[in-house]
Amino acid sequence: MSKIILNTKINAPVERCFLLSLSIDLHKATTSQTNEDAIEGVTKGIIGLNETVTWRAKHLGVTQLLTSKITQYIYPEMFVDEMIKGVFKKLYHQHVFKFENELTIMTDVFEFEAPLGLLGKIAENLFLTTYLKNFLVER
Repeated sequence: MSKIILNTKINAPVERCFLLSLSIDLHKATTSQTNEDAIEGVTKGIIGLNETVTWRAKHLGVTQLLTSKITQYIYPEMFVDEMIKGVFKKLYHQHVFKFENELTIMTDVFEFEAPLGLLGKIAENLFLTTYLKNFLVER
């Protein structure tokens, strides 16, 4: 399994950052490069605890479907979304928010495991981790 940890400083209140991170509409607006669209579950507005969304997106030249669920939610400190259906063997994304020195620090902990055993592990090491990190940074 691979892990990506990103820290982003945001000049906005922690509550606003938390809610915007749960916004389906903002997610769609910030992923135009992959044409992401919410097609089932919560498809607009703010997603909440135990709710799901199914995304259709084009990654690495292939259109894919991924369904995720908000499995943990502590306002405005953290939430977790986990893949419940999709191409990955595992996908776990923790979002943590702290207010320090007049800034919100948003920490993304993104853990994933590619399918296909050893071939998937090779893909993670060769290109998938870099691709996903760049996708998260861009977003």
